[in-house]
Amino acid sequence: TVGPDLGQDSINAGIMALIIGFILVITFIFVKYRIFGLITNIALILNLFLLIGILTIFEATLTLPGIAGIILTVGMAVDANVLIFERIKEELKDEKNNLIAFDSGYTKSRTAILDANITTLLAAMILFFMGSGPIKGFSLTLGVGIFTTLFSVYFIARLLTVIYISKNKDKERLI
Repeated sequence: TVGPDLGQDSINAGIMALIIGFILVITFIFVKYRIFGLITNIALILNLFLLIGILTIFEATLTLPGIAGIILTVGMAVDANVLIFERIKEELKDEKNNLIAFDSGYTKSRTAILDANITTLLAAMILFFMGSGPIKGFSLTLGVGIFTTLFSVYFIARLLTVIYISKNKDKERLI
């Protein structure tokens, strides 16, 4: 027999996995990228608030597949920031001007990030229209998460990065 307690236990375990994973990701990003890790973490937290806010507007019910969609969204947001910062590191090797290197890093990493997110969005749309129940919840959470991720990476994180870089443009080693 399967009772309502089993479902609630699974949701509680999923939320615990999300919290533990989120803490580990935040710690790793901060240790790896220092101040830019802090910027990424701020954008990541705002991304989660945006995602939960939009899901609340849609009156979506938080289910285990929905939690999995949120976890995947966190991973994709971190991936986008890692791509950007690694590209910036490459640009800083050849470019003396920090502002140009950071702008080039964001610009040159955009196609890889958009390709990954558009492909995932297409998969989420297919899952939404072809799936049922829990699959629709996962695909809805993932689809909304892709948009909030792109917003947080290209508007929030980039704004915070630009503010930091413009104030510290003459420093020798920024990242």
